[in-house]
Amino acid sequence: MVAEAKKIGEGRYRESYGRYFEEFKVGDVYEHRPGRTISEADNTWFTLLTMNQHPLHFDFEYAAKSEFGKPLVNSCLTLSIVAGMSVSDISQKTIANLGWDKIKLPAPVFIGDTIYAESEVLAKRESRSRPTQGIVTVKTTGKKADGTEIMSFERSMLIPRRGHGVDDRADY
Repeated sequence: MVAEAKKIGEGRYRESYGRYFEEFKVGDVYEHRPGRTISEADNTWFTLLTMNQHPLHFDFEYAAKSEFGKPLVNSCLTLSIVAGMSVSDISQKTIANLGWDKIKLPAPVFIGDTIYAESEVLAKRESRSRPTQGIVTVKTTGKKADGTEIMSFERSMLIPRRGHGVDDRADY
């Protein structure tokens, strides 16, 4: 999503990302860019930060003896990056993530792989209890640069209608 320049005063504009509820259309696909090449440092730091002690992620000798022959990128890191890639386009205005479902990891990710993401709008409905908001469900897919699908998941989000987001407040 290209940033929207919202006029907030005379000769003054504020950058705004994301979509309002009305802007989502079931069946639309949003390609998220830029991609991200995963480094050894990314994988090591994330693995240490999350206290994941599996040597397959950071012990090259151990990983060399595995069926993969080299370290795997921590799948939670991959999930975080793929989800993060989608934020500026589909969830920057989101009030809350309501649920994650059907997380799939069909192919491994290795240090040096470049990944891209895209999201398809699966469903949207008005909130029954919050008239200024709606619920949008997307399926986000992560792929390597060669097109290999490495991850997919569904996510439901509570999203404001135009005029009802934090971005729309004069005091923001």
